[in-house]
Amino acid sequence: MSETWTVLALSLKLALLTAFLLLPLAGSLAWLTARRTFAGKTLLEALLLLPLTLPPTVLGYYLLLLLGKGGPLARMGLELAFTFPGILLASVLFNLPLAFNTYREAFRALDPTLLETARTLGAGPLKVWRGVVLPLTWPGLLSGTLLVFAHTLGEFGVVLMVGGSIPGETKVASIYLFELTQALRLEEADRLAGLLLALGFGSALALKVLERRWKSGTAS
Repeated sequence: MSETWTVLALSLKLALLTAFLLLPLAGSLAWLTARRTFAGKTLLEALLLLPLTLPPTVLGYYLLLLLGKGGPLARMGLELAFTFPGILLASVLFNLPLAFNTYREAFRALDPTLLETARTLGAGPLKVWRGVVLPLTWPGLLSGTLLVFAHTLGEFGVVLMVGGSIPGETKVASIYLFELTQALRLEEADRLAGLLLALGFGSALALKVLERRWKSGTAS
């Protein structure tokens, strides 16, 4: 049972850090593409959505070439394959399209006249963000963050390709569940699957509550 809690704690750590890192990264890219027009915008959006269209093992394979021994980063003294930072980087890239799409929709729903009015009244960029953007978009931003968190808990292919199954370092709950099932340790697998099911349902319920609040806010 102790190993179950160890892998679950590692999965939660991975999910929380992934969601935390993607909030500013995907948020900045979402704001740029939602509110600006520039050359190469379509190409940038396609690149940001690319991980969503690839099988996880394909993304994991290319990341392994990049991060593993003999890869360009390893030649610079930074070998991240089969480490926690490596699976964190893989998780951020894999979940980038989910966060980007959700954040972009939240920013697109903003009424441009509200932003222009705030600027006309002398509000600087920081004040516009604090006073207008965040109060109107926080349910959408939080929804995207929760979606990333829940999705990360179930990651398998990318994490396995980049990190393998190293106890305490890269063996997350989804990988451990697979190993328990393969070993026919079904009672332990039941417990772990039940915990993941509860976490997933809690995240989905929170998403629906936020979605309702966001839609009612934009409608008003």
